[in-house]
Amino acid sequence: MKTIFIIVVSLIGLSSCGSLQDRPIVDLKGVNLAQYNADLAECEVYAQDVSVMNKTAEGAVAGAVIGGVVGAATGGTSRAKRGAGAGATIGGARGAIVAINDKERIVRNCLRGRGYKVLI
Repeated sequence: MKTIFIIVVSLIGLSSCGSLQDRPIVDLKGVNLAQYNADLAECEVYAQDVSVMNKTAEGAVAGAVIGGVVGAATGGTSRAKRGAGAGATIGGARGAIVAINDKERIVRNCLRGRGYKVLI
């Protein structure tokens, strides 16, 4: 159980490093850059409502439960512990990726809603 806790805490720490460093690619022809930067900053604030830490933790817990059940069904206590650890790692990583993708999608949609031509 201690190992699972360490894995979950590590995943949460790593996921909090993920930010919107990769800005969307926008066709800036004819765009007022000062206004674009203000709009981008506001859109990034909206994206902060998605909690990477929460989604990472939720994924880790779900993965641990599923991995533990599968491990127990296939080989008893020892396999249940290993399955829970592996499930927590995979589930936490998946949760972090989903949250980061959600944040990026929110920024892109927000910019589109403000009339920008978002390419990626």
